[in-house]
Amino acid sequence: MGRGTPVVTRLVRVLRAAAVPVALIGLTALAGVVLGRVYAGDLLTRLVIGAAAGSVLVSVAARRLPSWLVAPVSVAAMAGWTLWSLRLAANHAELPGGLLEVTADAARNGIPRLLTAMIPVEPAPDTVLVPVVAAWLAGLAGAEVALRAGRVLLGYLPPAGLYAAALYVVGPNAEPAIGATVAFVAVAALGLANPPSTATVGDDPAASLSPRVRAAVRLRLAASAALGVALVVGLVAVLGPVVAGQVDGRPVDPRRYVEPPQVQTLDENPLIRISGWALHPEQKLLDVSTERTGAPLPPPGGPSPEPEPEPGSGPAQGSGGGVRIRLAVLSDYDGVTWRVGATYRNAGRILPASTPARDSTVGTVRQQITVAELSGRLLPAVATPQEVSGARVAYDPASGTLIRPEGLTPGLRYAVTSAEEHPDSNLLATANVPAGDEVARVLRVADGVPDPMRRLAAQLAEENGAPFARALAIEQFLAEHYRVAADAPSGHAYPNLSFFLFGPRNGGGQEGTSEQFAAAFAVLGRLSGLPTRVVVGFRAGGQGPVLAGDAYAWPEVLFDGLGWVSFDPLPRPKSEPRPVEEDFRPTPEDPPPSEAPAPTVEPSASPEPVAAPDGPPSGRPSTVVLVGAGSGGLLLLVGALLLTLLAMRRSLTRTRLAQGDPGQRIAGAWREVTDALRLAGRPVGDDLAATEVARHARQALAEARAGTPGRSTTGSGATGSGATGSGVAGSSVAGSSVAGSSVAGSGVAGSTPTGSDGGATDDDPAVDELAALLNQVGFAPDAAAADQAARAAKVATSYVSNLRSARPWWRRLLWSIHPSPLHRARHPHRR
Repeated sequence: MGRGTPVVTRLVRVLRAAAVPVALIGLTALAGVVLGRVYAGDLLTRLVIGAAAGSVLVSVAARRLPSWLVAPVSVAAMAGWTLWSLRLAANHAELPGGLLEVTADAARNGIPRLLTAMIPVEPAPDTVLVPVVAAWLAGLAGAEVALRAGRVLLGYLPPAGLYAAALYVVGPNAEPAIGATVAFVAVAALGLANPPSTATVGDDPAASLSPRVRAAVRLRLAASAALGVALVVGLVAVLGPVVAGQVDGRPVDPRRYVEPPQVQTLDENPLIRISGWALHPEQKLLDVSTERTGAPLPPPGGPSPEPEPEPGSGPAQGSGGGVRIRLAVLSDYDGVTWRVGATYRNAGRILPASTPARDSTVGTVRQQITVAELSGRLLPAVATPQEVSGARVAYDPASGTLIRPEGLTPGLRYAVTSAEEHPDSNLLATANVPAGDEVARVLRVADGVPDPMRRLAAQLAEENGAPFARALAIEQFLAEHYRVAADAPSGHAYPNLSFFLFGPRNGGGQEGTSEQFAAAFAVLGRLSGLPTRVVVGFRAGGQGPVLAGDAYAWPEVLFDGLGWVSFDPLPRPKSEPRPVEEDFRPTPEDPPPSEAPAPTVEPSASPEPVAAPDGPPSGRPSTVVLVGAGSGGLLLLVGALLLTLLAMRRSLTRTRLAQGDPGQRIAGAWREVTDALRLAGRPVGDDLAATEVARHARQALAEARAGTPGRSTTGSGATGSGATGSGVAGSSVAGSSVAGSSVAGSGVAGSTPTGSDGGATDDDPAVDELAALLNQVGFAPDAAAADQAARAAKVATSYVSNLRSARPWWRRLLWSIHPSPLHRARHPHRR
């Protein structure tokens, strides 16, 4: 028993010491578990668990090293684990390239690709780099704080932040992580129940203290604990309802804030490339090797010598294992351009599985494709791709279109495994088409459809009630009345399609490339109530090169239970198209009686052509007249406003200098001087004496004449700015408020050159005389005489004229119409 007791004690100590490191590893690893729910497979979870364990164990092993040395050691270990993780992920994703190249690419694009990756995320180097590094750093920070500093709760913050970040990245793309969250709380409680301690078991840190001090320490500890519990309870009471209210809310998906990969114009609308490829049919675009399993070959169809090929079987499948390789699916049409309108998400080797149509069989097609001279970003593949290896791709599940964000390069080789659907052709005759918001995108008809196209669609729909019959009627009409011309110009806007359908046969109409055939079918189908889209791709044999002459476009119609069914409106080989007029004779609308054409009498001589007037119809003013009238009216309005301001300013000056008793006129003259200083950009404050303002006014005039800008301040920084000597600011003159006589200054009196009074000349010493008169009025309002008021008006007029003449010419123009003196006169309390 004696020997067993120390062993048990040591075991207890070991378990207590291991509790916190184990808890930190568990908390960090749980973040990987939560994030791994949106990844394909469990590779990411295993790599994050390894990073969590490695970071904490390195800190435990280096606990006797200085604290400054632990971080470099741990970072070096992190680099090794990260490189091994990237190599493992690259092998798993079958990505080509060396470790250095893979690491550099992952470091550049790790965060954006993680946030734009398609769910489920493929564990590739760029999608595992950030989680692995974040887990290691969180474990390192938590271990150092919890183990070395003994702050367990603070040490939980890095793992808790990593866990919250994992929940945010997952967002609404997985079920709520209830189990992982409960496990997180349980592991955290386990670590808190067994905190690390540097003291031996049974030691009491307060045992060496006196009883009184020990009691005080324990009392403070109890009070602190009680306060902590109260704070926790309060936070729970306040935040609990808020948190509970968010439980049923839908998390925000961070992917909405990150722009997915974009494509260029040729990739957004590859339909315009058909005509260019048709002019160079021998250009080699791809090399293809195809293997089919799991489903029978489609029946022969497409171009064939039979007069009545099987409808809806699509173009050139052939009995020799031919395939139809899809480049892009175009679902959006605005009357001018067909567009893909896809939202591409970075995807891994395994693509999201699509649900096949109910009444169709699915076969597997495996292809090895090597890019030759095909450019752009769109990646060719048989519909619908399920697995891609050898190239990094982005994918749009709605259309099944693939792109390579880096662009196609000659020699690029990749493998694609696709699920090829074959609808049951026996059900087509009775199949219906879906309707509603889900298919509104492929039913939308833009405004501006030419009337002949509407009438043609209506004629074909009237004669065929069932959806498949309508689609077949459009297919046969195009195949029987139009011919393929490799040199036809590109274009599929409404005017182009109208010319293709109804243009003169001998003038370039009624012929085109597969671009016009597919676009015309899709528009006529939508006008007939059929959900349609246009697909651009290639028809090729099972093995060998794919040339530019193999590129073409075909339309597809969506049927309930059968999915998208392709049609081939191209004419059959060796068939001669019939004129459109034989089967489509649009009835012209009857003109109104007033517009009925009158009998035409052939004149004996051709009249001279009369040029159409350039201007607008008579009785309505031209645009030039309207613009001229508006501009003239505006100029008159501005001129009237300026003249009004000039008259009001002059009236204000006359009122100040000529009306009222002598005291009021002297105060008005002083206001003229202070307003002039403000207009000159040298305003004065309310705390300067009149003599200081006069000195400032002389200095402002001297500097204006010399062309030197003065320093304007509004404070009382002038030397001797008290009311010494005169202080008449705001004094009453003859019973009237002399608010305008407020001896405001700019605080530059202190900067006046000693003995020079600011460089005054003999032309303007009288401003000091005006200040003396103002002081006299302030102390003896009734003592001012009429001749003194006349002298004040003369001094003010002379000073204002001299200061104005020293201003630039454009400021002199604005001086007499500036509205600020009028505003201050109406609101003297705002001076």
